[in-house]
Amino acid sequence: MAQFSPDTIERVRQAADIVEIVSAHTDLRRQGARWVGLCPFHEERTPSFSVDPGAKLYHCFGCGVGGDVIRFVEEKDGIGFPEAIEMLAERYGVEVRREREDPKAEAARKRRAHLRELLQRTAAFYAAYLWDADEAAKARAYLAERGLGEGVLRDFGVGYAPSAWDQVLTRGQRAGFAVDELRAAGLAQRGRQGGVYDRFRERITFPVRDARGRVLGFGARAMRSEQGAKYVNSAEGELYRKSETLYGIDRARSAIARAGRAVVVEGYTDVLALHQAGIEESVGVMGTAITAEQVAMLSGQVEEVVLAMDADRSGQEAMLRAQRVGEGRRMRLLVAAMPAGEDPAEMVAGDGGAEKFRALVDGAVDLPEFQVGLVLEGAELSRPAERDRALAEVAPVLAGMGESASRDEMVRRVAERLDIPPAMVVSKVESAPAPTDRPSAVRPASAAAAAAPAPETLTPREMRERALLAMCIAEPKAGRELLARITPAHMSSPLAARALEWLRDHVESPQDGLPREDDELVRLITELVMDAKREPASESAMELNFLLLEQRRIEDRIAEAGEKGDDAARAELSRERAGLVQRIAHAERVGS
Repeated sequence: MAQFSPDTIERVRQAADIVEIVSAHTDLRRQGARWVGLCPFHEERTPSFSVDPGAKLYHCFGCGVGGDVIRFVEEKDGIGFPEAIEMLAERYGVEVRREREDPKAEAARKRRAHLRELLQRTAAFYAAYLWDADEAAKARAYLAERGLGEGVLRDFGVGYAPSAWDQVLTRGQRAGFAVDELRAAGLAQRGRQGGVYDRFRERITFPVRDARGRVLGFGARAMRSEQGAKYVNSAEGELYRKSETLYGIDRARSAIARAGRAVVVEGYTDVLALHQAGIEESVGVMGTAITAEQVAMLSGQVEEVVLAMDADRSGQEAMLRAQRVGEGRRMRLLVAAMPAGEDPAEMVAGDGGAEKFRALVDGAVDLPEFQVGLVLEGAELSRPAERDRALAEVAPVLAGMGESASRDEMVRRVAERLDIPPAMVVSKVESAPAPTDRPSAVRPASAAAAAAPAPETLTPREMRERALLAMCIAEPKAGRELLARITPAHMSSPLAARALEWLRDHVESPQDGLPREDDELVRLITELVMDAKREPASESAMELNFLLLEQRRIEDRIAEAGEKGDDAARAELSRERAGLVQRIAHAERVGS
């Protein structure tokens, strides 16, 4: 893997505006030198999320997440450290330098960059061909009939692949791209007779981009019924993985952050129509099978996803699949079932269609409620055997909801619909195993929140330990001397001991070089750095806190000696504690 030079990482960190970046996910207001707001990683009503623009740090005092601006981008955009560095460098105009890169890794990186360039050039060619070529007139007419205007089509780069069998192949080779690169990019394929030809011909093309707007591949719609499949996608390859992409995610990211939710639809034209109608938080799964990877992309950004699928059987099954892949994520999955025979693009094309669709989304129901409704609607309730079958099917769904007011309401509705006593429904629910594929309503919304502990309740000792370490950061000269005296025995947890060891060598620049894989340490050091800026520190206060921790350390040893029956050691330690108590009293008088 490519390694960025320390200089590059630091220049990226300094160039990035953390307030600007965080503000895309939550409203911030200035409070002195800091900015505060509701935490974008967990639900809360009182702001506990703090951003330090000078240090480029964020920390939530509620759920414990924290880190620098690079880490925030990693967590909220669901990308790795290298991608976060590259994205921020590109956004803020920082030159990226790498060092100690493995030759194979460097070659692979350059090849991917070359393939992306090829895909970008091809997307531009397709887009120009749609608007300039006489051959594309039928495609332009079709898109217009679908109610799609030139503005949204150009914004999304919709294009047209000519009918000639080698246009892209020839143009690509002339531009210096090898045939194997055209095939690797999913733009060309080998025929049965051994020849190579364009994969997309006489089709409307929809470029599929990643969250950074880089073209990964294409979806292509046929213009004639005899062309075979209505839609053909790029072949799976080095860049394109259909299960890992969401159509329109690059255009929808900001809107998703503002709306606090994502609307998921099935196809390309649905996304285009919704964006054109102003519902810009919409993305597409390019089919009916939503995947765990697609859910993961969204769960890092929002806690509410509305599935607006067609009301046919495949659409209903897709929404139930979402229930399974949503397992393990703190993300509320809702369903806005479309009217039979109508898709989102058709709905918003009609008079008042945008308002009608918004109302449908605003009235979306939880997946369990949707699933129960499907069972009840599909059962012939006039027959006792069918009512028994329906009850058996809905019981595990209700069991999966856990004890809640929502479940009580659902039990009442099921009993009323099946014309049976509520107690019978409750009995069936209590004896049913909860389905393993149920969605969770209490899961973290990102990797950061997933790794974060529940809001901490610190003991007085832990508070004193952290206060002392924060003081050492605030006064690094005195702190360095004090850190040499503090031992892991003064710390009440392995995490605090790790923080101590780290600060011994990094007290002047605690954030530099932090092991990013140690989430707990990153969060704690971030918290300490931010505390150091807002809490007063003095050598007398540092000494007093150290003496109080030393007292606790000695008391721990006295307890150990008592357990072992070592009366001599216990007596010696008690005398040591008595002397220490006098020193603490003196330090308190000096401090006051």
